[in-house]
Parts: sequence; C-alpha cells; structure tokens
Amino acid sequence: MAFIFNGIYNTPMAYFIEFIDVTKSFDDRKVLDGVSFGVEEGETFAILGPSGVGKTVTLTLAVGLFKPDSGKIIVDGEDITKMSERELAPVRRKVQLIFQSGALFDSLTVWENVGFPLTDAGEHDDVVEKKVREYLELVEIEDAANLMPSELSTGMKRAVAIARGVAAQPKAILYDEPTTMVDPLMSQTINKLIRKMQRQLNLTQMVVTHDIANCAEKVADHVALLNQGKFVFIGTMDELYKSDHPVVKEFVEEDRIRFEKDKELA
Repeated sequence: MAFIFNGIYNTPMAYFIEFIDVTKSFDDRKVLDGVSFGVEEGETFAILGPSGVGKTVTLTLAVGLFKPDSGKIIVDGEDITKMSERELAPVRRKVQLIFQSGALFDSLTVWENVGFPLTDAGEHDDVVEKKVREYLELVEIEDAANLMPSELSTGMKRAVAIARGVAAQPKAILYDEPTTMVDPLMSQTINKLIRKMQRQLNLTQMVVTHDIANCAEKVADHVALLNQGKFVFIGTMDELYKSDHPVVKEFVEEDRIRFEKDKELA
C-alpha cells in the first residue's frame, strides 16, 4: 500500500481509496489503462474529463460494481479487488455512491427515501424520526419531506440522494456528475453541500465532473484529468491552471469558453 506523508509530523498515513495500476476494458475498448491514484482521508478528490472517458467507471470500480481486469483497489485499508458481493456489502455501506439520476425509490416520499438506510439497519422508529429530520436539515430540504421523487427537480433529487447517502453513516461519498443538468443556482447549492459534507462530517469524497469552473474549482482539494485511459495530471487546482501539458491546457481553455458562454446565456 502506498503512503502519503503528513508535512508537519512527517508520519505516514494510508490513502482511504487507492487505485494501483488498474486497467478496465469493455469489449475491445480500454477505458482505464494502468491508472494509479490515491484519495486522502477527509479530502475531496475530483476526476475531470469529457463524457465517455471512464470517470464514472472509476467510481463504480471503487465500490465493486465492476471488477478491474488487472491491478488493485484498496478501500479503507482493505483490498476489494476480488471481493464477493457479500464481502462488498459493508464496503458499500461505508462508501456511498450518489448516481447522477439520484436513484431514489419512486414509490417512497423524500422522508422515506432518506430513512430507508436507517430502517434497513433495524433502527427504532424514534431514532429514524430524529435522524431523518437531522439529515434533511443538513442538506436544507426539510420542506420537501412529504414530496414524491416525481415532484422534485433534478437538483432536488440529488440533494435527497446526498441526504440518504449520509443516513447510511458512511466514511466516504462518491458523486457522479453532481452539477450536470441543473440550473446555476442549484449547481451552487450542490457544491456547497459537497463542501459541507466534508467540513462538518469529515467525509472523504470523490467527484467526477467535466466541469471545472462550476464544480471542481468549488469543491476539490486535488484534481486529476483522465485522457485516453490514463491520468495526464494529478495535483491542486492552482497546479492545473499552471500546467503546460497540452491536453490539460486544451481542457482548461474549453472549460473557460463554455463558462463564458453560460454566463452570457444566464
């Protein structure tokens, strides 16, 4: 296992999530080609790249929904690479994946959706009542408690999904394109929620996004740019903007142009 070093005390700390030389192909298309990176405990790590480069595949690998063709995936000190579905169950409780769609239960209210992980874990009704109220307040959607998913906007569905993820009392949350297909105001709200989850709950987080200005810049401690199955950059936002790598420069410039166009249309 690789280690990072605390700059003050120079003591080793293991990554919470670590990919070691991971490859993944679908048919004859290699999506990930020897990818290695680590996510520090308590940080928010963003994976950048255009649609279809394998960002979401990386998240699904991190919770064992897909298996890598080769390499290792370590989560909270455990090698999950070859775990069975039964062995993966506790891993998925501690690492919650928030899908782009929200993946809410259509037949349950917002309240019932958020309470599901608690009732599923056998919590008493009074505990469920108290915690659901707490989590709805945390993501600032308590007024939507009795609504059905069909009555919610895309952004509200994601906020509910975050609350349900937190209700599972995880150590980490993974977000799939959290600000895609939402208006600028809701995008700001979701970004603030992601930062809030990190700062108030000390959660480790991964975010995949194609959007630097409207997402990664607002939430990430470190970012990585995925291109043709490999990371061409891993570092801070400042380092990303200063990078001379041609692929990085092109991606940053395209994001800047898109951001300026969005501002004109707003």
